[in-house]
Amino acid sequence: MDRRHFVAGAGATIVAGPAQASVAVDRFGPSVSGGSVILLYGSDGLTNSGRYQFAANMIAGAGYNVLHPRYFEATGDQRARYGEIKSKFPVWLEAIETITGDQQARFAVVGFSLGGALALALAARDRRIKAVVDFFGFLPPGLERASLPPTLILHGDADRVVPVSNAEAIERLVKSNGGSVQSHIYPGEGHGLSLASWPDAIARTQAFLREHL
Repeated sequence: MDRRHFVAGAGATIVAGPAQASVAVDRFGPSVSGGSVILLYGSDGLTNSGRYQFAANMIAGAGYNVLHPRYFEATGDQRARYGEIKSKFPVWLEAIETITGDQQARFAVVGFSLGGALALALAARDRRIKAVVDFFGFLPPGLERASLPPTLILHGDADRVVPVSNAEAIERLVKSNGGSVQSHIYPGEGHGLSLASWPDAIARTQAFLREHL
């Protein structure tokens, strides 16, 4: 990767958000890209930013412009509290939709945990999204009849935070509505996956994006 053509988290762009809030967007990627990818962090937010920046750089290194919105800013949070996820989910989704409103005709969404659920909800509402990658996310309510774009599911079978049954439910949902889905379940892996599994997960993500974006 030619580092001269990449921006990693520098010069965050401020865009309008819901309820007069503003949301910063970190940009990663080449000056000329093969498409845009929205990358959504999990409930830990930027308190674990190294993992998400690594993923953003790896996806950008495959030739994509990666947008990493700090969507928790819409509610003034640093991280999500379990008891507030249901009530704040629509606000976070609206903040992300504000960002995607400026995107080109085709883009993809990659989400981790809570971000995976937001990615699925966003894809059910925006036909421009041509691929979704769900890293150990949960199935948000209200998608029972949703038509989703090609979806890649990456989950650990020992996940105690978001049980693997969510991956199975998402796969059934996509298939039942005529969609295309790939799923890879990592034996013995918990929530977040271990460092040993991350290279494989990122490689699968890159290959999936090349196929569908």
